[in-house]
Amino acid sequence: MQDILEAIMAAEGSDQPERELAGLAGLPVPATYRGVVVRAEDTRMFDGMATRDKDPRKALHLQEVPTPELGPGEALVAVMASAINYNTVWTSIFEPLPTFRFLQRYGRLSELTRRHDLPYHVVGSDAAGVVLRTGPGVTRWKAGDEVVAHCLSVELEDAAGHDDTMLDPQQRIWGFETNFGGLAELAVVKANQLMPKPRHLSWEEAASPGLVNSTAYRQLVSHHGANMKQGDVVLIWGASGGLGGYATQMALNGGAIPVCVVSSPEKAELCRSMGAELVIDRAAEGFRFWKDEETQDQDEWRRFGERIRELTGGEDPDVVFEHPGRETFGASVYVAKRGGTVVTCASTSGYQHQYDNRYLWMHLKRIVGSHFANYREAWEANRLVSLGRIHPTVSKTYPLEQTGQAAYEVHRNAHQGKVGVRCLAPTDGLGVRDRELRSRHQGAINRFRGH
Repeated sequence: MQDILEAIMAAEGSDQPERELAGLAGLPVPATYRGVVVRAEDTRMFDGMATRDKDPRKALHLQEVPTPELGPGEALVAVMASAINYNTVWTSIFEPLPTFRFLQRYGRLSELTRRHDLPYHVVGSDAAGVVLRTGPGVTRWKAGDEVVAHCLSVELEDAAGHDDTMLDPQQRIWGFETNFGGLAELAVVKANQLMPKPRHLSWEEAASPGLVNSTAYRQLVSHHGANMKQGDVVLIWGASGGLGGYATQMALNGGAIPVCVVSSPEKAELCRSMGAELVIDRAAEGFRFWKDEETQDQDEWRRFGERIRELTGGEDPDVVFEHPGRETFGASVYVAKRGGTVVTCASTSGYQHQYDNRYLWMHLKRIVGSHFANYREAWEANRLVSLGRIHPTVSKTYPLEQTGQAAYEVHRNAHQGKVGVRCLAPTDGLGVRDRELRSRHQGAINRFRGH
């Protein structure tokens, strides 16, 4: 592994980094590598505990694992950096169920997929790195290519997936519903997960947008989501967070009017620094949408709607960008405009959503479910990053050895933007190839740093 890292590091400062990296094709593939795993033997360790008390640091382990053989259409990537997503947090606390059930189901599909059904699960759904090897049938990518990986793993053998790959019955999220994920020194991906690494970004910056940026793109921009247009009022929950930070940028870049909902003055200032003018600090303004565990407070829905209209000059949201779930969903349905859209991709505060259906059916609103993105959507989202239109939201990074701590911070919501993880990269700031483009966007790239 050290020889691989040295070959990649030789590209730093070189006027021909592609030539330096092409030499990776001649290096042997290590028999083992270090990966962050959860173990099947630990799946009951948090039984009886409240979700908030479950500690990812106790379940995530860094261990040496065998390097799997590549199958047709696959690529082996030397991972320079990755990032923490909520699916890694869910995996680490074994909620809503242990991911080993996903691996077992995938393992029954074929002889090739049986590799994934193991007593350990290498996690992680983001990666930036360099291609080491490609399997049979791969022609688009070669050893030495600098890449990022999106997390859609799909077999594409079923007709249902050929209009929208997210509808393929064998669609899975890499590193969550498959093994050999990105929080590791090496990762196995399907070649159609790969995209060009943005040349003006460092490894940890390039790794951070993948899952959340693509998710936000499908939710807001794609015709599979809200099909956002110029001038739309877009209510964004958690607007400075890992997902919301990209949604805010997407709205601004697309000519929409974001109304950013945050929970602290610091988060409000981050939104304003991105260019958002309409911000609600729900903690400072005391919004509480539940009277108790069983009863929502519709007076608070109304007060929240009035606050939005106060900011927008009397307009309700055309689009509500939903991901907290249980805590906010009733309010989201209520405040959306007549004929508006609530688009939801997650449920970080709980999966059981309750809302008053009168405000949906009588006002002709829509609820749209949105899950990650297809390859085209992920590619377009990555292109916006490469063009400097959308910027990474990395606030801090950890070495691979401290992945558990990184996941703990995300679980406790003690972070802003995205938390990065350096896998093979020894320090932050490596991997930048286009310094001129970077210099034009330096402030935006570093906006979340230190928060």
